[in-house]
Amino acid sequence: MTMALRHYLQFSDFSADEYAYLFERAALIKKKFKAYEKHHPLADRTLAMIFEKASTRTRVSFEAGMYQLGGSVVHLTTGDSQLGRAEPIEDSAKVISRMVDLVMIRTYGQDKIERFAEHSRVPVINGLTNEFHPCQILADIFTFLEHRGTNSEGKPDPASLKGKVVAWVGDGNNMANTWLQAAELLGFTVHLSTPSGYEVDQAVAGLRSGDSYKVFKDPMAACAGADLVTTDVWTSMGYEAENEARKKAFADWCVDADMMKAARPDALFMHCLPAHRGEEVEADVIDGPQSVVWDEAENRMHVQKALMEYLLLGRL
Repeated sequence: MTMALRHYLQFSDFSADEYAYLFERAALIKKKFKAYEKHHPLADRTLAMIFEKASTRTRVSFEAGMYQLGGSVVHLTTGDSQLGRAEPIEDSAKVISRMVDLVMIRTYGQDKIERFAEHSRVPVINGLTNEFHPCQILADIFTFLEHRGTNSEGKPDPASLKGKVVAWVGDGNNMANTWLQAAELLGFTVHLSTPSGYEVDQAVAGLRSGDSYKVFKDPMAACAGADLVTTDVWTSMGYEAENEARKKAFADWCVDADMMKAARPDALFMHCLPAHRGEEVEADVIDGPQSVVWDEAENRMHVQKALMEYLLLGRL
């Protein structure tokens, strides 16, 4: 049975119930992977990956994941296919989606991926845009549940997220926007602390209410009592010209041991990587006992496998 065409362009595209299914499915798929058990539900299916922004983790996690599901992959970079340059995005979508079963796009503006999806015959997945990074937050929440939110059967329990606090320290970027959507949907709270001028654009996140987040001028105050402290590079891809100005503005937003001490004793630290030790995070934090960044990076692959399987086959 194939389900009605669905895309995954931002975190709010799915319901809390669908996320509960995806987390449970990701746990099963990961368990099979660790036991070297074959799991080929997507045999004879093809994923096209379109990269306008380069990436290590996104490419490896989607490509390895699709092969592990029994499918195959076509990898396109800007040189091969620049969306909207040689032909309109709408035309590219119509052509590519007649030849493959699934498309993952990593690009600049969210509008590009939305235009592509509108004219695609197959599901489209957001591998990152300037506005959102849903696959990363999917992996981050799954990682949190693995470490702090399993039920008596050892399965991820999204209900355990209710009342939890995630401290976001740094840039009001695509990651911050996506954390806000996740908090509203899954019932936890985000403590946002960004330097002046780098705040989250609340209109972009598209929240229905402001109940699921609080804004703090002081990053230490944002970390107080947090269950998870997380950050990202100060200069995201596409903003390199602002690097020096950002370094000055963000100087007080480096996650250090004091911030982790302000958080709960069992708080975790996450970073979507690549990380710059001594800039957005101190080495003793990212390489310390509270850091789960390597599990978080690996889990991109497991949650994306669950996502691709769900978009193509529905609930199994």
